[in-house]
Order: sequence, then C-alpha cells, then structure tokens
Amino acid sequence: MLISIILQIITMLLLVGLLEEYASWAYLLLEIVSIALVFALVNDSSSFNSFWIVIILAFPVFGYCLYFMWGRKHKNRAFYKKFKSISEKGRTFKQQDPETLAELTELHPNKVQVNRCLIYDGFPLYKNTSVRYFEVGEKHFDALFEDLEKAEKFIFMEYFIAAEGQIWDRLIDILSRKVKEHVEVRLLLDDFGVLYMDGDKIRRDLAKLGIRVSIFAPIVKDVSYLTFNYRNHQKITVIDGNIGYTGGVNLADEYANIIERFGHWKDTAIRLEGDGVWGLTEIFLEMWELSKDKEQLDYNKYRPTISVDAPGYVQPVADGPANNPENPIEEMITHLVTKARDYIYFTTPYLVLDNRMIDDLCRAARSGVDVRIITPRQYDKWYVYMVNISNYGRLMENGIKIYEYVPGFIHAKNIITDDECCVCGTINMDYRSFYLHYECGVLMTEVPAVMDMKEDFLNTMRVSERVSLDEWRKRPLWQKCIQSILRIFSPLL
Repeated sequence: MLISIILQIITMLLLVGLLEEYASWAYLLLEIVSIALVFALVNDSSSFNSFWIVIILAFPVFGYCLYFMWGRKHKNRAFYKKFKSISEKGRTFKQQDPETLAELTELHPNKVQVNRCLIYDGFPLYKNTSVRYFEVGEKHFDALFEDLEKAEKFIFMEYFIAAEGQIWDRLIDILSRKVKEHVEVRLLLDDFGVLYMDGDKIRRDLAKLGIRVSIFAPIVKDVSYLTFNYRNHQKITVIDGNIGYTGGVNLADEYANIIERFGHWKDTAIRLEGDGVWGLTEIFLEMWELSKDKEQLDYNKYRPTISVDAPGYVQPVADGPANNPENPIEEMITHLVTKARDYIYFTTPYLVLDNRMIDDLCRAARSGVDVRIITPRQYDKWYVYMVNISNYGRLMENGIKIYEYVPGFIHAKNIITDDECCVCGTINMDYRSFYLHYECGVLMTEVPAVMDMKEDFLNTMRVSERVSLDEWRKRPLWQKCIQSILRIFSPLL
C-alpha cells in the first residue's frame, strides 16, 4: 500500500509541476480510464469488486496501483500462461475412478454435487486412504518427525512460514541425514513467509546439505509485476508418495506451543496414508514447477506404492489467484453451506466474509441448520479482529452462534457438517484465501476423522465464550466507527 501512496503523490506532483496547462486534461483522462475499469468490474456484483469500484473512482492513481497488486482477476501474461500449462499437465495425471464416484453417489446423493464440482475443476476423489486428525500442532509434529525418519525415497515439503527455533533445527537435522541416505528432499517456501530468515541464505545453506530448495514468488522480483501480494499459503508434506500431511501448521515453534505468542496456539492438521496422498503430491509438484523457471518433473515417479483398506473418501483440493475468476475452494465451501441439513461448524482465525458468503450462512441458519463459528479471542492482527467483530452482528441476528477461543489464538481452519463431511487445510474464511493466496485442503466424507474433528470442535467450544448479540450492539461508538472503516478495506487485510 505504501508503494501505491508514493506513486499517487509522484503522479500528482508531475501533473502539477510538469504538465501545467495539460494537468486537467491528464487527470480527466485518468478519470475516464477509471470509469471504463469500473464498467468492467460492475458485471461482477461481489463485494470484493464493489470495494475496487469505490477505490478506483476515489483515487485514480492510488486505486490503480492497489488494484494491480491486490485485485486483478488475471496476472501478467507470462505467469498466467505458465500456470495454465502446468495445470494442464497436472490434469493428465489426475484421472477420476468412475467406480469410486458411483459409490459415493449412491451413499450421499445429497452432497455428491460438491465432489462432482471439484472433479470438474481437476481434483479427483479417492478411497483406500486412512486419515488421522491432530487437534494440536505438537501432536502433528511428533507424528511428522517420526514419519520423516522412516522416509526411503523422497520427502516433499511446502510451507508458508518457516522460522528459526527448535522445530526448524530438528527438521533440518532429519532432512540432512535423509539426504545422506540418498533420499530426494525438496523444500518449497514462500519468500514472504521466510522474510526474517532470508530466503537466499536458506537456499545457499540448505543446498550445501543437498536439500533442494525453491523460494516461491521472490518479493523483489515480483514487485516489477505488481504481483508480490500473491503468496503461497499451502502447507504440504509428502513422504515416499504414501504419507501426506496438510493443515494450518507452519514450521515455527509457536505452532507447537514451544514458545508462546497470543496465548495457547490452537492449530490442527491431518495425516493421509494411501491412494489419496497422490492428490497432495500432485499439488506439490505443480507448485514446485510454478516456482522454478524451467524444471520439468516426471510425476509418475512419485505415485503411491501402497493402498490402505480404510473407510470413506478423500478429495485434496487447491486454489490460487491464477485461477481467478474461478475459485474452486470458495465454491466448495458455498456448496457445503447450502447442502448442510443439520449443522455446519467452522473454526477460523479470520472471519472476513463477502456479502454472498454471509448471505449463504444466514440463509442456512434461517432454514434450521445449526451454524457455529469459533474465532480467536486473542488476535495476531488487531485490525482483522476488528473486522471479525463487525461481521458478528448480521450473523448472530440470523441465528448463527459465534464463539471466541479464550485460552489464546485459534489458527485452525476446519469445517464439519452433518456427521458426514469435513475439511481441514490452509483455508481461512477471508478474501486472502479466496482471491489472493494459493491454498490447499482435503474434503473428507465418511471417514472416522469427521467425528474426531466434531469432538474437537465441541471441546474447543467449551473453553470458548459465546458472543452475545446484546453485548455486541452495546460496544463503544469509537469501536463501531473503526470497524466500519476497516470493513471498507477488508479485501486488503
């Protein structure tokens, strides 16, 4: 945003100081271009585009810069072309087994439409996959490190945040030993997420150990494209193609409560074993190729070699800004909300919703569906927390129950519905996850982990405090004013 403000000031100075008598005409031209862009946006009635209409008309230069960094539906042509090419390659390795889909159709005719939409978007449905759910990050790391020690062929890891500490040191110790055992190790990290560690230094140091490292979307490089805001928020580990992890947990000590930030850090993750791991492997391979200039991988080398006799179905899914205007993950959540019959529960650190999602949630609640949402009481970003609170009112007025996690910060991103389906992954209920970040998750149906996640939600609810609609209405005037302003800028938060 600072860059946009500077460009706005520079442009105004140029208009006044250099153009002189033509300044009015130049500014009029900017306004005309603004109106043309607004007409292009107005066809999409989402609140995301409504925000950009206001900003572009009010601040032509400042608004343009913000829009090109945060709001565009399509990015630079070279990157978009590369993404499409990699996605098309990936689709050739993702074939849907018709018998698996037929089984689920017979079992769940009400919700199978969600699965069909994801299949259409290129995300197959798998069975023969066991699922283990971790209700806290420390249990996730215990299992993860144990599995990493047993790796024989390859280890793929993709994370948004990595930070120096006990988790990082233990991880690098394991990976460096595995390289010596001739295990192929690839580590994909987001440049913004390792900002305090220096991505170039990480690449150099780990390369000396034999670990292949790729830094996704280098910030300095992407400034020239105004695309540096599009980050890789995915979190995936794949071991030998047979074991896969995903969830909200990053590679830092706070995620295992080794250090304290914002009270107790409540996060979740899942472990897959069997056929469904291929979905996570394929997502990683696409992102790896996207982050590299010319490297082409033989995906078939990394297929699962075991099949697990386990109940239920899993469907790994991914999304990102290069998909826009299509958003498979947002559509998946919308379908789950509209298909819910008895209940749908959410845990999310960020409740920054557009009007359509709010309408869907409220409509579900009014129809008798028990809609509950748990958000943090202790926050990591005060301005996002203010927007969270501002969204409570309309939701509660329509019968949705809102709870705030009292012991600390809840970073878990879970959805559970009707004792049938659940989602665990990296997906927040906000604009960033739906429009600006590369995300991933797993939709699970009729797996035992559904009930494990439900039990964890109910236990978490017991240590959370329900927000009162009367108290929400009585919050201080200054707070209401700040929240109203921040809501306008919520697509940037």
